[in-house]
Amino acid sequence: MKELAEHILDIANNSVRAKATLIEISIVEDLENDLYTLEIKDNGSGIQQEMIEKVCDPFYTSRTTRKVGLGLPLLKMNAEQAEGQFSITS
Repeated sequence: MKELAEHILDIANNSVRAKATLIEISIVEDLENDLYTLEIKDNGSGIQQEMIEKVCDPFYTSRTTRKVGLGLPLLKMNAEQAEGQFSITS
């Protein structure tokens, strides 16, 4: 659960950097189907379509302070290792 909390914090920080003034975080537990759904929405500046296709590449980042961006790639990897799915829209 600690890793999940760190992923949520990382995404919320990304939202703040995108000038979001509203961040909605929803975690739904479906015991019958052994499923957790995590959904994070914000009203930030958004992500351009060509960037959406790159955000899961650990060697891509829009930041200028470092050359890698591991937050979303690690979240995607953890979701898939738990036999889950990952998607992102803007």
